Amino acid sequence: MPTLVIMRHGESQANRDNIFTGWSDVSLTDKGVEQAHTAGKVIAKSELQFDDVHTSFLKRAIITTNIVLDEIGQNFIPEHKSWRLNERHYGGLRGKNKLKVKEQVGAKQLKIWRRSFTVVPPLLNKRDEDSRYDRYGVKIPLGESLEMAQRRLIPYWVDEIAPRLLDGKNQLIVAHGSTLRALIKFLENISDADIPNVEVPNGKPIRYDFDQNLNIISKSFME
Repeated sequence: MPTLVIMRHGESQANRDNIFTGWSDVSLTDKGVEQAHTAGKVIAKSELQFDDVHTSFLKRAIITTNIVLDEIGQNFIPEHKSWRLNERHYGGLRGKNKLKVKEQVGAKQLKIWRRSFTVVPPLLNKRDEDSRYDRYGVKIPLGESLEMAQRRLIPYWVDEIAPRLLDGKNQLIVAHGSTLRALIKFLENISDADIPNVEVPNGKPIRYDFDQNLNIISKSFME
């Protein structure tokens, strides 16, 4: 019976400051570091042994991953990084304070941009360039809906994670709030109408146990 544990990184500087982040590379706060240590201790209590860990190209997730691996004593397992696990790209909202955006456009529009599945935020006028993506031939998005983020995430699930689970190998994913919401929507077949109500807190591991065909047997927040 394979097990998947997913968790969002610890609090980032942008989380603390209530700023849209997306693909911007910000670090953890002291609170975020502590959340990562706490999450690792929680996972360690389960005595789960992982065969692989998967994370994004963004350091808030990578740092969290390394802290968790240290806490569970499994630094030796293969660590796979992919841009497909990056946070959703918030386009023209990136770097803006969420409360100020709310004052400008209203609570209803802000919620649609943040929580809906299909609506795309205001796009950037110019595409960013970053050598970490250039080497893989990846064009940084001008902005993404959650649906678009799910579209680039699911191939990674299909190619890299699901086959390992089907082989009975436990997997750990440390990523971001929106991309994990997209994965949860896929795994649990959550409707477009209901996905706005799904929240993934910082540093709170979620455990899925599957049968041999990757049907979910149980889901729980690890404590």
